[in-house]
Amino acid sequence: MNKVLLVEDDPRVASFITRGLEEQLYQVKNVSKGFDAINEVMENTYDIIILDIMLSDLSGFEVCEVLRNRKIIVPILILSALDTPQEKVRGLKAGADDYLAKPFLFEELLARINAQLRRTEFSSGVLDFQSYAGIKINMKEQSATRDGKDLKLSSRELKLLIFFMKNRETALSRIAIAEAVWDMDLDMSINTVDVYINYLRNKVDKNFPFPLIHTIKGTGYMLKNKVHESQE
Repeated sequence: MNKVLLVEDDPRVASFITRGLEEQLYQVKNVSKGFDAINEVMENTYDIIILDIMLSDLSGFEVCEVLRNRKIIVPILILSALDTPQEKVRGLKAGADDYLAKPFLFEELLARINAQLRRTEFSSGVLDFQSYAGIKINMKEQSATRDGKDLKLSSRELKLLIFFMKNRETALSRIAIAEAVWDMDLDMSINTVDVYINYLRNKVDKNFPFPLIHTIKGTGYMLKNKVHESQE
């Protein structure tokens, strides 16, 4: 699940964007000030930043320049009511990867976010997280299949499977899974991860020729397309 830092001080706009992105299975953190945005990025990992310009302390331009000077390379999409060519050029020169003027269509915002994420995935070698070992994820329909069979996943199970698909053939700790799939502020037991892994296994592996979700002793879990040194 991709993590989005939304830097927006208008509560109505922030609520609109957050609700829309969460429906698309993004995890969204909203801050309203420039200094808070810088601190948040320095302390946590995000896949993309949506950045307003007219903030109460620093401007979005300044936030962008500070992050780039600190070698933060996460994609930045400026979303602002300032829409002159000069302001767009200034934003891109400050280090932004894209610039979208308000008012905007949510579909266009989503398309631009996905375009930035695809570039990041391409540069990191993750070319197609939606297809692996017979599993296919349809992001538009929010569904998944294995060998053509509908897996009938819940929203949380789909988030979990997407995280596995993006990190396939990589051992994932329970804490890493919890941070990626559940809200960090959620008061949850780490056993919740095991419970949902079992739910997912019953749909992804049960009644198929071989399992794809493997338990890695002392670490957590791995999605892999062959029998691994499973300690189940």
